[in-house]
Amino acid sequence: MGLDDLKNKAKDMIGQHGDKVDEGVERAGQFADDKTGGKHSEHIDKGEDKLKEGLRNFGDQQQ
Repeated sequence: MGLDDLKNKAKDMIGQHGDKVDEGVERAGQFADDKTGGKHSEHIDKGEDKLKEGLRNFGDQQQ
């Protein structure tokens, strides 16, 4: 299995399970927010939004 195969599988998984991906990003953001004591909540939220958008775009790309 080459790198292109892994990339295509990732695109398929993100495209099919976007809701689960979003949930994972939110959980990771919440973890980071907890670890920083809420000091960087605004930045973490912005990062979550950008990551979700980027992953959706990656998952929607046609080969």
